Amino acid sequence: MPLHFSGTFLGNHALALSCLHQVHQGSHEQGPEQAPAKPEEAEAEPFTDSSLFAHWGQELSPEGRRVALKQFQYYGYNAYLSDRLPLDRPLPDLRPSGCRNLSFPDSLPEVSIVFIFVNEALSVLLRSIHSAIERTPPHLLKEIILVDDNSSNEELKEKLTEYVDKVNSQKPGFIKVVRHSKQEGLIRSRVSGWRAATAPVVALFDAHVEFNVGWAEPVLTRIKENRKRIISPSFDNIKYDNFEIEEYPLAAQGFDWELWCRYLNPPKAWWKLENSTAPIRSPALIGCFIVDRQYFQEIGLLDEGMEVYGGENVELGIRVWQCGGSVEVLPCSRIAHIERAHKPYTEDLTAHVRRNALRVAEVWMDEFKSHVYMAWNIPQEDSGIDIGDITARKALRKQLQCKTFRWYLVSVYPEMRMYSDIIAYGVLQNSLKTDLCLDQGPDTENVPIMYICHGMTPQNVYYTSSQQIHVGILSPTVDDDDNRCLVDVNSRPRLIECSYAKAKRMKLHWQFSQGGAIQNRKSKRCLELQENSELEFGFQLVLQECSGQHWSVTNVLRSLAS
Repeated sequence: MPLHFSGTFLGNHALALSCLHQVHQGSHEQGPEQAPAKPEEAEAEPFTDSSLFAHWGQELSPEGRRVALKQFQYYGYNAYLSDRLPLDRPLPDLRPSGCRNLSFPDSLPEVSIVFIFVNEALSVLLRSIHSAIERTPPHLLKEIILVDDNSSNEELKEKLTEYVDKVNSQKPGFIKVVRHSKQEGLIRSRVSGWRAATAPVVALFDAHVEFNVGWAEPVLTRIKENRKRIISPSFDNIKYDNFEIEEYPLAAQGFDWELWCRYLNPPKAWWKLENSTAPIRSPALIGCFIVDRQYFQEIGLLDEGMEVYGGENVELGIRVWQCGGSVEVLPCSRIAHIERAHKPYTEDLTAHVRRNALRVAEVWMDEFKSHVYMAWNIPQEDSGIDIGDITARKALRKQLQCKTFRWYLVSVYPEMRMYSDIIAYGVLQNSLKTDLCLDQGPDTENVPIMYICHGMTPQNVYYTSSQQIHVGILSPTVDDDDNRCLVDVNSRPRLIECSYAKAKRMKLHWQFSQGGAIQNRKSKRCLELQENSELEFGFQLVLQECSGQHWSVTNVLRSLAS
């Protein structure tokens, strides 16, 4: 669940994290084909610098470092250290202080805890199981279900079976193991776990977590009060290198227009309560969640037409809200989760996430589906992407009599920015050199450049009905940094936050028609290319007297006539 802070969380200031990528969040990564060699079998590799040793391992021998690095490269976290830590290690109690004074009903529903994994380090998996057993009241934990999505790691076969048999010898049937004969991916694996569960409530988790004290009672109480609530705990970080626990601030869970999940500042209504133990309204889920078993079926489980991983958490959150349920994050229920340093698999998930995002857009987002296409820089007609059959999902929406996505934006996710004024988008090319595209350039600068066309986010361009040109990512929420607009600053092209440029009455309005010039309305200067042999690609962007250069953008939604 890689989570990245993009803002500071202080009082009402914004917090935003990305959960995929920039996954996750609840990530179920595809493992390499071969399991790592055991330490005594590990081949000696030349030692290379690694983030693994920035804060850990200085006392290791060269051979120890080689073994630790080999396992780190395979798992994305310090399995060498994990193997040497106790399964029952204590965790700091990071709940808000008021949580310790709360009381809960004597009669609460039982829960089945489901762990999804593929090629997880055995010690990490066992610590997840052990912490669940030790920190869930015995009368509330009915069973643990392990879903092995066709792991190749031999440790997860014989040794895991020995552990399960030992536990079950004391409590028959307490741990169930579901093994897939082929890799199904995270989405279908979660559904497999749900099908095997028998408790009234099901908790679906990654297999690299540690449960904190008192996590279960707040969750089960909220679900008992209203079975149409889906609950997420609050997450803390298990550092991938030294396995220390890092406290994360309380947050809601949302998404951007590419449908990558992200953490959000809790809504204003939550702050006004001045009660840090209160549930936090959340527009979406980041992946790990707890749900009434029957309600999960009634609401349509997960979309098994999605591929592998990505977008299913956002889709579930949108669907639950639009169809009469709700999603909450509970500050008094805390789970620590390992954020891997890197994805321990070679497959690029972007194509799967993009396809899944388009399924969500077509089923649930009504006229706002255009925002997803724009964010991914995909044509809205004839995209060339096969999203599969969505007939059943559309029928589910009709059957459940769900509300519109506009209702969702207004009532549940008002922080989300809307972009109904965009009339053209895509990459922007000049006829003088068509293999180059306008690019936002280095993040640390505000100077646009021309770069070899690749069509990824730094080259996304959006032209609005107010004649602004946005370059780069579409800012997801009002709490994030604003979009950057192309501005004429003293005869030089610059990228400035749009709200700032507007407030300072800067030159940010451009006349543009497809195949024509891009001319600033105030300065009358044109954005053009100028040869510069000192630059990597031989051209630079300039603002000068118009010489007749022509620009084209990939997708035009409405007329660009001035």
